[in-house]
Amino acid sequence: MKLTRVVTDILGASGRAILAALIAGETDPERLADCTDVRVKASRADIVAAVHGRVTAHHRFLLQLHLTQIDALRAAVENVERQADEVLLPFREAADRLTTMPGVSETVARVIVAEIGVDMSRFPTAGHLVSWAGLCPRLDESAGKRRSTRIRHANPWLKTALIQAAWAAARKNGSYLQSQFRRLKGRRGPKKAIVAVAASMLTAAYYMLRDDKDYHELGGRYLDDRDKHRITQRLLRRLHDLGVEVEVKAA
Repeated sequence: MKLTRVVTDILGASGRAILAALIAGETDPERLADCTDVRVKASRADIVAAVHGRVTAHHRFLLQLHLTQIDALRAAVENVERQADEVLLPFREAADRLTTMPGVSETVARVIVAEIGVDMSRFPTAGHLVSWAGLCPRLDESAGKRRSTRIRHANPWLKTALIQAAWAAARKNGSYLQSQFRRLKGRRGPKKAIVAVAASMLTAAYYMLRDDKDYHELGGRYLDDRDKHRITQRLLRRLHDLGVEVEVKAA
């Protein structure tokens, strides 16, 4: 049988219906095809061909065993999520605020609140929090040469959640975080760039929680505009030092 050829999610409604029929002893491909939902895009002929095969009593036993385990795990996950929602209730406003940041899902917001809390007075600065989370490079220099930029080993749950969120944020078109990732990827590689994005996200989370404010999107052109102004001012100061005064006009 090649059920995955015609059903996208084998544990979806159609897939589970076919598996239940197989466990019950049904072997007729036509009757098995009747179990599929009308929304399945595959043709009936393809479905019939996909469910045509030999299923023994041993196969049915294993199918039932695996499905029972899957259902038990799903129920356990749902139970944990309900418990997490109850524990998070006093901090719901803070968690919802964090989800205004690109890439931060409800699950990631839960992890952030669970790992660092909502009282940022424990961390003197955002940099202390980023360091505690293990998202800043270690200082490893000798004779003025940097030998390593590996990040510190620290809170694995927070770091993992933020890295996953950073990948999602890097796909948000027109965002500051996407712009930051693209800038750093070229010279530092995607892995180090995404860690830098995660550090920026945790920095933003620090100020959002400290000041009770939603995420402020700077936009994809923020870095370009900032650097343009900075370079212009540096060159103007250099010209001034040389005794030259110029008038700047926008192109």
